[in-house]
Amino acid sequence: MAELVLGPMVRRVEGSTAAVWVETSRAATVSVRLDDGATSSAPTFAVHGHHYALVEVTGLPHGGRVPYEVLLDDDVCWPAPDTPFPASTLAARQADAPVRLAFGSCRTSVPHDDVHHLTHGVDALRTYALALADGEAGPLGQAPDLLLLLGDQVYADATSAEMREFIEARRDITEEPGDELADFAEYAHLYGLAWGEPALRWLLSWLPTLMIFDDHDVRDDWNTSLTWRRQMEATSWWHERIVAGLGSYWVYQHLGNLSPAERAADPLWAELQRRREAEPGTEVDLTDAVDAFAERADREPESYRWSYTHPLGASRLVVVDSRAARELEPARRSMLDDAETAWLDEQLTGDIAHLLVATSLPFLLPMGLHRVEALDEAVAEGRLGRRLATAGEWLRQELDLEHWGAFSRSFAQVARMVTEVADGRRGAPPASVLFLSGDVHFSYVTEVDRESGSRMLQLVCSPIRNPLPRALRAFAALGSHGARPLGALLSRLARLPEPPWRWHGIAGPWFDNNLAVLEIDGERLRTAWLGGRVAGSPEGRPDLAVVADLELDVPPAGGAHRRPLARVHPDGRRGLLARLRRRTGRRR
Repeated sequence: MAELVLGPMVRRVEGSTAAVWVETSRAATVSVRLDDGATSSAPTFAVHGHHYALVEVTGLPHGGRVPYEVLLDDDVCWPAPDTPFPASTLAARQADAPVRLAFGSCRTSVPHDDVHHLTHGVDALRTYALALADGEAGPLGQAPDLLLLLGDQVYADATSAEMREFIEARRDITEEPGDELADFAEYAHLYGLAWGEPALRWLLSWLPTLMIFDDHDVRDDWNTSLTWRRQMEATSWWHERIVAGLGSYWVYQHLGNLSPAERAADPLWAELQRRREAEPGTEVDLTDAVDAFAERADREPESYRWSYTHPLGASRLVVVDSRAARELEPARRSMLDDAETAWLDEQLTGDIAHLLVATSLPFLLPMGLHRVEALDEAVAEGRLGRRLATAGEWLRQELDLEHWGAFSRSFAQVARMVTEVADGRRGAPPASVLFLSGDVHFSYVTEVDRESGSRMLQLVCSPIRNPLPRALRAFAALGSHGARPLGALLSRLARLPEPPWRWHGIAGPWFDNNLAVLEIDGERLRTAWLGGRVAGSPEGRPDLAVVADLELDVPPAGGAHRRPLARVHPDGRRGLLARLRRRTGRRR
């Protein structure tokens, strides 16, 4: 009998259609059967000896959740008969309902025991899953209807003991790339470690999830600069790593981001359907096509787009690839190549309630750090003399100075587009433009200084589980506040152009492991950063804790920005303290 290896994962839900993704132990027909008996099925396809299916479930009712089962060749494999978790369900979103979106980034896949709670902290995503299973939804009162993972879903370059054990059983780790990932099989094992934990697996079986990669999904500093790229290409292992990284990303993450129409137009998905028609009744082996696709996507970034959009009722989510779409030639250095820039330009329009722009790297770092990165870009690219360029490149890689501020051309382009949206020059301005990001391993909120038009906010949630060492927290906090005058001074001395916006911090930074939950209800915005703690919890099971709870007051579009922006819950000022009452019982 075929067995379920990973999943089911509910991916994109749009209209009355949901995508359900699974990995199986062998070739099979995968069926999703709703509580009323309606069944949708799809055959598996193979990549490097692993078996996958994505089932498009149609006809979901609006306004209620429907339990479902997963069958492999007519045998029920999900849910398990002895599961302690509530039923896995599917639901079509009501168009006029409030939007509740959970988001975050940077989650390492290590055990949930006392030792790793000390070294890596409590997993915020798993904590939230356990709380939701017990009927606790946190300060917003209701569970989210979407989870957005903003990068570093897996760490290909910083492996756990369990992952290293798997690698050592396959090859000699004294040879490159050592205990880092080398091929598709190792990526497949790492995804199993990342998403196979029971509570998280249950969460992903009913909460629709969208994703985008960041550097550690491939390797630290991925596409930081042309120098970095050439250093990687000179190694013996980079080609296989990038092919495996992008190929497995398409299978495990990107495929579920697409709408049915986008999936039908996807070249790999279209090739899969062509082969199925040519060999009916046989599992298609897509290995050669996936490898060729990934190789080309890396070699010719404009050949494929990883960015996408998703409707959120009257609002719109635009998810931007800020890694693979980079142009690294110094004369044209950009976060987004020309094709990606043109696509983004088309997506940034008004006539919507709120515009959400998700990018793994914060578009707005604390302003002082932004200036420092812009200066380092100028130094590393030789604009202040060749003798300093080597030092600038070294700093860029060692200190991760490669956010939007270090791609000044793209920053100015996107800032212009967003300004036109916020000023009502691309349709009626939305009530707010919200940048959602992760990456930096601390969380914060900033606001762009504006007198009228849409409010612009940067919301950052990072990490889910990979905290900065305490020695670096002081440095990051200093950078958030103390770098502003230094950055301004250095920019003036280097005669760099002023950023097109001014912005200031209004909450944070917080260094806890966090998951953020954002609620959009008309023009009302509220967001909370949630973590976990195990001290005093029964059986070592984490309690949900509130790091910050903010009301973000959004005035009518076009109105003056004079009201207080945020009210921070007192727990947010003191760090990771429980706001919610401790549970006295558990629902199973």
